[in-house]
Amino acid sequence: MLVKAILLGLIGVIAMFDSRLLGRSNFERPLIVSCLVGIVLGDMQKGLMVGASLELISLGIVNIGAAAPPDMTLGSIIAASFAILSNTNAQTALTIALPIAILGQMIGIVLRTVLSSFSHMADNAIDAGDFKKARSYHIFWGPFLYALMYFVPIFLAIYFGTGVVSSVVNSIPEWLTNGLTLASKILPAFGFALLMSTMLTKKTTAYLLLGFFVTAYANLSVTGVAIFAVILALVLNEILPKQKPATEQVAIDDDDLEEL
Repeated sequence: MLVKAILLGLIGVIAMFDSRLLGRSNFERPLIVSCLVGIVLGDMQKGLMVGASLELISLGIVNIGAAAPPDMTLGSIIAASFAILSNTNAQTALTIALPIAILGQMIGIVLRTVLSSFSHMADNAIDAGDFKKARSYHIFWGPFLYALMYFVPIFLAIYFGTGVVSSVVNSIPEWLTNGLTLASKILPAFGFALLMSTMLTKKTTAYLLLGFFVTAYANLSVTGVAIFAVILALVLNEILPKQKPATEQVAIDDDDLEEL
């Protein structure tokens, strides 16, 4: 278990570095990290199941400016690990992931507060001519503290908490489990709602309704609806002729005449 706890902690560190030092390869997405957790723990299928459910929840969660959303990366790694190690289903893992994601959010806010002081310390080091020390604040100490933020909670939770979580899950009454299962099914819809609130416009509403009614009444699978949507997009953007309005063409011709 020690080796697995260390490996899972390193997965969290790599996911943290993905969007901060390594560009953005989507390693921090719940689906990816949960799949990696499944590979380490020997149950990739359940890791994908947990990751897919958590991915639906986190679709509409965006880190904008100084706003710190729930840390779904931290929650996904621990939740997928507990689901596999305690042999529970994906719905139960969702109830574990959300509190941990909120805890990660609070830890992230505290860490960002600490890191904000590094800028002033780096400025003082620059004024003193100690450029090596100034670089170390941002190149070494910042990433190091972020790495600890992910590695330590994941390692402690996996190494010490598996048995405790298993006993807690087994002691949960059936009526509460059913309620949590229902809530976990609502949360993906909430994630989609957050995403649509930023994407839905008057022009795209018709396509949303079209896809909804095709799915509801045509008895097509998600793959069939996706194929239908791709063909519709090709027809609208590539096959149908694109012509400028006559008034716009006249205006352009008038401008050309004035230049002549």
